[in-house]
Amino acid sequence: MSKKLYVGNLSYSTEAASLESLFAQYGEIVSVNIITDRMTGRARGFGFVEMATPEGAQAAIAGLNGVELDGRQLRVNEAQDNRDRSRTHGGGGGGGGGQRPRNSDRY
Repeated sequence: MSKKLYVGNLSYSTEAASLESLFAQYGEIVSVNIITDRMTGRARGFGFVEMATPEGAQAAIAGLNGVELDGRQLRVNEAQDNRDRSRTHGGGGGGGGGQRPRNSDRY
């Protein structure tokens, strides 16, 4: 079963290929995804690496957390599932507003 890792504090110039070669030392990689801004296309400073095995993921966390890449000290840990994040962060409800009149009420 694969395990997804969060990689934070990336340099804006870090490319997926360099991240992949760094993590490949610790096991087989399923995917590498550096998150970019939708409007500008510029890297946002974090990404995800999916390792093929939990053992490889743990080895990568132990070996790479705090290691310098492209002048920045990496922060590597297990990625949180989106469902877990939605439960832990409050979030707001939508606003109410009034009722819309039915077509028969307009005339």
